[in-house]
Amino acid sequence: MLSHFSALALYALFASVVFGITQRAEPKMMIRFGAYCFGLFILAAIVVSWGMYFIKQ
Repeated sequence: MLSHFSALALYALFASVVFGITQRAEPKMMIRFGAYCFGLFILAAIVVSWGMYFIKQ
């Protein structure tokens, strides 16, 4: 059973791999862009979750 965060991280990983492969031509740039996208996915999820937490309060 996956937690919400681990499911998000798994989705972010797969989406980042696809973005890296489809958006860049060189392997080194694919990896860098994929890592960048992964970081943005995780950061955005944390920011949105804290925003929802404060809206609820």
